[in-house]
Amino acid sequence: MIALILRDVRRGYAGGGATLTIGFFLLVAILFPFAIGPDAALLARVGGGVIWAAALLAALLPVERLVGPDLEAGVFDQLAVRGQSLAVVAAVKMVAHWLAFAPPVMAAALLSAGLLGLDARTLVAVEAGLAIGTPGLAALAVATGALTAGLRGAGAIAGLVLLPLAIPLLIFGAGSITGGEGLKLLAAVSLLLLAGAPFVAAAAIRAGME
Repeated sequence: MIALILRDVRRGYAGGGATLTIGFFLLVAILFPFAIGPDAALLARVGGGVIWAAALLAALLPVERLVGPDLEAGVFDQLAVRGQSLAVVAAVKMVAHWLAFAPPVMAAALLSAGLLGLDARTLVAVEAGLAIGTPGLAALAVATGALTAGLRGAGAIAGLVLLPLAIPLLIFGAGSITGGEGLKLLAAVSLLLLAGAPFVAAAAIRAGME
C-alpha cells in the first residue's frame, strides 16, 4: 500500500502537476479582480470563497487519471488476486491524491491571498479550512474517477458528477473563514465523504473489472 501511495504521488507531481495546480490558482486569483473590479473591501470579503472554488476545480483537474489507467492496466485485478480489499485500495488512492494536490493548493492559497487582499487572520482561517476540507475533496475526486472510469468523455462527465456533490464542501469551506460552526460543519462533511467514498469507489471499480 505504501508503494502504491508513493507511485500515485509521483504520478501526481510528474509532468509539472504541482506547477499546474499553483498556476491554475494564480490564474483565478488574477482574473477574478478583473471580473468584479478593484474594490479591495469586496475582494477581501469574497476572497476566501474564490480560493475554495479554485481548490474544488484543482481537485477535479486530474480526475481522469486517478482510477481509469489502473483499471485498464489490470492493477486492481492484481491487487484483488493478492487479497487486497478494494475499499482499502481506494482509500489509499485518496491519500495519494490528497498528498499530490493539497500541498500545492495550500501553497497557492498563500500566493493568492496577496492578490485578493486577504489579511493574516482570514488567511489562517482559509488555510485551516483547506487542511480540513481537502481530504473530503480528494475522497470525492477518487470516487468520481472510479464512477466515470472507462466512459467516453470521462473528464466532462466527472465534472458533472463531482461539482454538485462538492457544493456542501464549498459552502461550508467558504463559511469556515469566520470559524466556529462553519469549521465544524466543514469537518463533518469531510469526514462523511472520507467514510463513504472508499466503498463507493470500490463498488465502481469492482463493476469495471467485470
